[in-house]
Parts: sequence; structure tokens; C-alpha cells
Amino acid sequence: QVQLVESGGGLVQPGGSLRLSCAASGSRESINTINTMGWYRQAPGKQRELVATITSGEITNYADSAKGRFTIFRDNVKNTMDLQMNSLKPEDTAVYYCNAEVVSFGYNVRRDNYWGQGTQVTVSS
Repeated sequence: QVQLVESGGGLVQPGGSLRLSCAASGSRESINTINTMGWYRQAPGKQRELVATITSGEITNYADSAKGRFTIFRDNVKNTMDLQMNSLKPEDTAVYYCNAEVVSFGYNVRRDNYWGQGTQVTVSS
């Protein structure tokens, strides 16, 4: 299994910046089979939504709300993933979760998703 731990959340004013970090740990086999990692967020009363994803080949995908403001990074040696958030808006307020997809191959392809405990981001004046 893979364990994910997020950090870097906090309270910032509109227009400010935060950098979230996610550290992955577990067996060597599990770590080496992580494919896509990503950041998701969930605001009170709303469904969890995608913020940004990055593949093992560092191909990125961003939600429209994050484009031009957020940047996702991945270090496959240190097994970490960061999300640099700039020009933050009040609507960015949410709990941000780290996600990792582990893909294993056998007779059938197996895909497992792992989640961190979340880190609170609050954007308010």
C-alpha cells in the first residue's frame, strides 16, 4: 500500500500564494508502480473535484479554475508532489487531498487509488 501525507495548507489573503506538498511512502513495489498523482479539493457542501494531475511522465492536466494560477510538480526520486498556488481566490477555500493511482499488471490490470488525510486551505481577507 501507499501512504500519502499532505502539508502546506493554511490561511492566506486573496491574491496570496501557498505551496502544498505530498509525500508518498510504502513498499518499493507500490511506490514504483504509482502512475498518476494529483491534487483534489472539497469545499463544504460540495463534491470533491479535480484540481491538477501529473503522470509518471510528468504530463500535467489542470482544472479550468486552476489554469494559469496553479502549477503541479513531481519528484519521482524523492516520491513527492507539490502544488504551487498563486493568485488565490476565496473560492479556492477547501480541503485539498493528495491522490496516487497505483497500477499493477497480472492476468488483469489492477488500479488502486490512495488518498491523504487532507490539508485545509482558507483564502479570506
